[in-house]
Amino acid sequence: MMKFCPLFFLILCFSIISKAQVTNFSATGKQLTRFDILGNAVDAHDGEIALFNGTYYLYGTSYDCGFEWNKKTAPFCGFKTYSSKDMVNWKDEGFLFDAKNPLWQSRCDGKTYGCFRPHVIYNKKNKNYVLWINVYDNVSGYRVFTSKSPIGPFIEADEPKIAVNSKMPAAGLNNGDHDLFIDDDGTGYLALTDWRTKGSIIVEQLTEDYLSGNGKVSSPVTEGKTEAPALFKRNDIYYITYSDPNCGYCSGTGTSYKTAKSPFGPWSAGKKISDNSCGGQPSFVSTMKINSETIYLYGSDLWNNAAKNEAQANYYWAPLSFADDGSINPMNCLATFSVKKGTNASPEAYSASCDLNRNRQRSQIFTAGKSGNLYSFKLNTLKSGYPDADLLLDFFEIMTSVSAKNNLLKRIAIPQDSIGWSAKTIEMHPNINLSKGKKYLLVISTESSKGCYGFSIGNLLENTTDFTSSSQDTGASFQPEKNRKILYSYTIK
Repeated sequence: MMKFCPLFFLILCFSIISKAQVTNFSATGKQLTRFDILGNAVDAHDGEIALFNGTYYLYGTSYDCGFEWNKKTAPFCGFKTYSSKDMVNWKDEGFLFDAKNPLWQSRCDGKTYGCFRPHVIYNKKNKNYVLWINVYDNVSGYRVFTSKSPIGPFIEADEPKIAVNSKMPAAGLNNGDHDLFIDDDGTGYLALTDWRTKGSIIVEQLTEDYLSGNGKVSSPVTEGKTEAPALFKRNDIYYITYSDPNCGYCSGTGTSYKTAKSPFGPWSAGKKISDNSCGGQPSFVSTMKINSETIYLYGSDLWNNAAKNEAQANYYWAPLSFADDGSINPMNCLATFSVKKGTNASPEAYSASCDLNRNRQRSQIFTAGKSGNLYSFKLNTLKSGYPDADLLLDFFEIMTSVSAKNNLLKRIAIPQDSIGWSAKTIEMHPNINLSKGKKYLLVISTESSKGCYGFSIGNLLENTTDFTSSSQDTGASFQPEKNRKILYSYTIK
């Protein structure tokens, strides 16, 4: 059996061989999709990255099952976590808890405002990992969980008591986007968005177990029209970054910050460090002690402007930099960065998008590396907008004669309900015979009258005739994209 790593997820092969480097944008400034070690798009949004015991954990809201904000029939997908040793190679660790049951669907599905912002901290005293999420079915606006592991499963604790809006009715827009912060002395704090004051930021101290507020509350840090706070400390100065202005699912809202000598203030005047948060909305700032160096990792969600499929939303991650007086330097929107010194090679980059429907097809040429049976073919694909027909894959032998038509070898139909909203690897078994050095053509199409199917597409590393093409006239004429390819792999036995 032969496996063709050069054609299969070069992003994975290359990153294992080379020293890891975190890549946000391509050389031309294009947003990139991040993949886990199995070749599936990372599907964890509006959360954070935390560092526990030398391992990075990405926490976030999943959209793969089809969650769509303000769509009453949309299901809630739950919260996921991924682990990594280098912030490049991510392992899917699954869901933090089971959210498929009727209770959690009633709390978080499309008939509600939804559930968001998973943040996890560690309590050294009782050795518990503590998870807070933002909900809108109770008074406090939050649910709290504990686990002995950073990946869960997390068990729900009692509803936290929050002084802010404690007299307001349940299931309303009380408290929103939040962050958790542990001070040097182990005291925990919750920074939250107060929607009853139209988006001011408030800080409340937590109880010793970090499961509730203790009633000690700051004055408003901001005057409103802000959200997504991140609270951290550097050189005895406390900082809060926030979305300025607030703008849910916007791809390009500003990031500002304030400073104080105490989490309760008084806070300085706000300073803006980015007008567009590098193409998204600010999500977190995580303090990470790596060997002798401390970095303050900033993250923003690169939303699709409230598009139907926010599973395609990408990420911007990079350390903040500071001036000598402690002020945060304006953000430069780094294309790449490394948490270690040195210049690292960048892995190959792909972007997932959705563009295939009954009026548009896509094709991919590939050359057999050996003779034998095409036992396995893997394709990275996604869907949006509720397609009503299957995805069709036709394998052709490319005929060299000018007058001859390509020879259809196999048609495979992939059921639409087996494809998620986040780009994932679908495996099929064509069981067709290939000849070494011969070229073959994969044509991808659908009869769906609604929605679309999508693929992860990247640049070719070298000049080759194995490129992708697209057609706007149901396959009558394909326009080659000679420097592009879809993300796929195959195995010949």
